[in-house]
Amino acid sequence: MRRAVSILLAAALLVGCSENADDDAGERPSTSTIAPSTSASSIPPTTTSVPPTTTTVAADVFDLRPPAPGAGPAALADQIAEAEAAIRDPATSEIDLGRAALAQQVAYRQLGAHPEWDQAVLAALPEDLRGAVMLHAIARRELRGMHTKLSETLPAWRIVEPAPPDELVATYQEAGAAFDIPWPYLAAINLVETGMGRIRGTSTAGAQGPMQFLPSTWDAYGAGGDIEDTHDAVFGAARYLAANNGATDIANALFRYNNSNRYVRAVTRYAEIIAAHPRAFLGLYHWGIWYLTADGEVYLPVGYEQEEPIPVGSYRDLSRSRPAG
Repeated sequence: MRRAVSILLAAALLVGCSENADDDAGERPSTSTIAPSTSASSIPPTTTSVPPTTTTVAADVFDLRPPAPGAGPAALADQIAEAEAAIRDPATSEIDLGRAALAQQVAYRQLGAHPEWDQAVLAALPEDLRGAVMLHAIARRELRGMHTKLSETLPAWRIVEPAPPDELVATYQEAGAAFDIPWPYLAAINLVETGMGRIRGTSTAGAQGPMQFLPSTWDAYGAGGDIEDTHDAVFGAARYLAANNGATDIANALFRYNNSNRYVRAVTRYAEIIAAHPRAFLGLYHWGIWYLTADGEVYLPVGYEQEEPIPVGSYRDLSRSRPAG
């Protein structure tokens, strides 16, 4: 679909960096994993749905700002355990779910940057969380490893509220069933590419829409739909994966989507996370958009809008000058 060097809006959400990549592009996907895990082709085409109470998302959820990560392995383990418990509890309110998801996200970003903390963090966590925590850490490190050249500017994007989670899951499931692609892979691609559709903008390679298609590829696989429409884009992605034998060799199809072994492994880990727990998707759905620059990480909230790239320092000055609330 495109070479890794021209990567997507992808990285912003989870890697949060400029669109320059350094990866093993062009090689056949590796069948090995960093840690014991479900294989890339073993996720069933589940029809598990997000609880119907998520149809309407409280507007103030999208006004939340992420908390600081725990300082050190023990504090980080506490933050992860508390966030995961809230996300997995059906009684958690929408606003508290949003808070927990952002705490989860920053914690996994922190853990991803500190592999030397793995043993201590895992030892401090309940045993039933350890597998998911390592999948998160692996995915984070794979995506971060794709990028070495960081920008001194923030991108010309708009950050918008995503479609409701139950609508997204229904679309993933419909497209997955139509093309024999397990829906968690479509959700994971949407997550990695544009944060479930939060990012509106065009990559340096010209990729567009919530699933990041080049217009030429869209002409072949979009079935005449709108590249910016979530339903059409998800169906286009499922159609593309199916055309590349995604039903029998999803790793190869993901590699064709983005020619990077790291990308394949990261998307697969997130798909595994989504498939493993019925509420895992809801946590990922509420993750925000980060952009890793040469001057550190910058959180881009819903409402961020720049028509041209802006220096990081200038944006931070503007953010500090805005009244709170």
